[in-house]
Amino acid sequence: MMGKPKKKETPEEFWRAYAARYGETVLFYMLGKYLSGWDEFDASREPELWGLLIATSGGFRFHHFPHESWLEAVVRATTGGEVPQEKTLFIPAGSIRAAEIRSEKSWWKRILFPRQPQLVLRYRSEDGGEKELTAETGSNGKALATALCSLILPATL
Repeated sequence: MMGKPKKKETPEEFWRAYAARYGETVLFYMLGKYLSGWDEFDASREPELWGLLIATSGGFRFHHFPHESWLEAVVRATTGGEVPQEKTLFIPAGSIRAAEIRSEKSWWKRILFPRQPQLVLRYRSEDGGEKELTAETGSNGKALATALCSLILPATL
């Protein structure tokens, strides 16, 4: 006897639950790839961390959802490897110093060496030093940077 199929969560339901979970308003989100700038992620040396780049009323969030192919699951099961875990990072709004999108300006370099635009987020770390986080974005990365810039308090400039 089969049970009822699980109801799929709509994107609207997901974002409503996400906002409620953190008590913050989601301002903008998009898919992106983490590149550098967060010590915990840099130390793990995972080749690619794809996830959601999220601007909320509380700051910047990156949320990587674990996934593995069927082959990776079989290899992990036979070798006793670890189950992939969610990875998240949070930079509070008060720590954000600047956010910008960097993209190649030269038309010939864009053709010969195509690269996605990159979000560059400068922030104040817990020890008071300034750090820079970079992530690959899509074509609407400028809207994410604009949402993050709206969080910068004049006292932090």
